[in-house]
Amino acid sequence: MKLARFFLTGIFFGIVLTKAEAVSWYRIYEMFHFQSFHMYGIIGMALFTGIVGLQMIKKFKIKDYKGLPIHIIEKERGFWRYIIGGILFGLGWALVGSCPGPIFILLGTGTYAIAVVLIGALLGTYIYGLLKDKLPH
Repeated sequence: MKLARFFLTGIFFGIVLTKAEAVSWYRIYEMFHFQSFHMYGIIGMALFTGIVGLQMIKKFKIKDYKGLPIHIIEKERGFWRYIIGGILFGLGWALVGSCPGPIFILLGTGTYAIAVVLIGALLGTYIYGLLKDKLPH
C-alpha cells in the first residue's frame, strides 16, 4: 500500500500523456518532419519543469518520500557522448515512432505491436549491463 501513490501517479501521468497526444505516432511523425510545434512544446515544457524542479530541490533542500535528503550528483562535463547518445536515441525514437517512456501506456491503449519495442528495450538494457564495464563512459 505504501507504493499506491506512485502507482496512481503513474496512471495519472499515462492519462495526461495520452490526452495530450504525446504517445501518438502521428504527432511524433509530425515532429520529426518539422510540421508541428505540438511535441516540441510538450518536450520544452517537460524540460522547463525539470529544470525548475531540480532548482527547487536544491534551493529548499526538499527531502524524498522517506524523509531523507535528496543528493543530486553533478555530472562529468562532456560533449560528444551526449551528441552521440542523443543521435542514437533520436534515431531509435524515429524508427520506432515512440519514445521509450510511454511503452506501457501504448500497451495499455491496445497498441500491442509496441511489445516488440519493449522486448528490444529490455534486450538492449540487458546487453548494456553485460558490456558497461568495457564501454567508455
